[in-house]
Amino acid sequence: MVPHPVMIGFVNGLAIVIFLAQLGQFKVPDAVGDMQWLESGQMTLMLGLVAITMGIIHFLPKLTTAVPSSLVAIIAVTVAVVGLDLDTRTVVDFLRSMSGNADATLAGDLPSFAWPEVPLTLETFYIILPYSLILAAVGLIESLLTLTVVDEMTGTRGRGNRECVGQGVANVTCSVFGAMGGCAMIGQSMININSGGRGRLSGITAALALLGFILFASSLIEMIPLAALVGVMFMVVIGTFEWATFKLARRVPKRDFFVIILVTGVTVITDLALAVLVGVIVSALMFAWEHAKHIYAESHTNEQGSKVYEVNGPLFFGSVANFLELFDATNDPNDVIIDFADSRVADHSAIEAIDTLAERYKKEGKALHLRHLSPECHALLTKAGSLVEVNRNEDPTYRVATDVLG
Repeated sequence: MVPHPVMIGFVNGLAIVIFLAQLGQFKVPDAVGDMQWLESGQMTLMLGLVAITMGIIHFLPKLTTAVPSSLVAIIAVTVAVVGLDLDTRTVVDFLRSMSGNADATLAGDLPSFAWPEVPLTLETFYIILPYSLILAAVGLIESLLTLTVVDEMTGTRGRGNRECVGQGVANVTCSVFGAMGGCAMIGQSMININSGGRGRLSGITAALALLGFILFASSLIEMIPLAALVGVMFMVVIGTFEWATFKLARRVPKRDFFVIILVTGVTVITDLALAVLVGVIVSALMFAWEHAKHIYAESHTNEQGSKVYEVNGPLFFGSVANFLELFDATNDPNDVIIDFADSRVADHSAIEAIDTLAERYKKEGKALHLRHLSPECHALLTKAGSLVEVNRNEDPTYRVATDVLG
């Protein structure tokens, strides 16, 4: 099954963003604070360690899956760097260069309860509301799309509602302990899946291990070479990117491939939330445009000499133009019947199109009859309201989306 174009664009864009973020590890600040690429010797060492890390992650599972290959790669590269006393940047070096504090460390303490010290007023609420909505939207979108990616990889079906509720409860709870809000991370999820994690304990174990390192073994984490972490993330990029995208260019409709490229580009240039929003809107417009072509009418003359148009396909804002072109009010006979039994009037634009058609036949002095419209259509029609043939047994029942913009 080919995933939805928006999801493919999402994972591709996210993979590119992760890849570009790793390139910063190959740069160091110069005397004036500008970032410059590593010198040739340092760059060669860095690239070599990255390659070794990626090699271990790729080939170790072919020999054994008893231990996570990413963990083995990190430990092996760290031991090699420390044992050979190689001059390469470590986690603590990166932390100190980014913070500007020569004594920065990963060591931390357990969080303590602290109610946010802000005035509990409507003004505070209005300040916080837009940012909270944006963060919640980004978190939920990324979590649900990550859940979809994991489902595709594992052949399972996650529970999106439970994921959303759990994430909301966790973020509200951790906010009063000084923690940042979070969501499902595609990188960690990919590492967990590739390491054999399938149940809830995989995420819980990762969280507890991280807490344990920060509380008791931060010095060990600080020794890890950045090259090892970059190698792990490069493997995440390779596993996340949908490499079949290049083959899809010939297999899927051009509009779907356009959505893939669009969402990928917007994800890289702006952010995930905007990319998904743009992708959904463009997909919806393309869907409407495509279905606008599916409306047609078959015509014949009945025994009474009336011309009967049998409309097929949905009538909505995207298809009203094609709908109006189906009829020839000037050359049609004096009595015309339009049958909507195989059609559906979807929105207010469709209602207006029917009224416009009735006005055209009225100007030509010809009788128009409309059959098989729902009672709600009867009520919403203005100019054509008196032309509807009411048949309670045969007329369909459905509602019209009157709030859709035409």
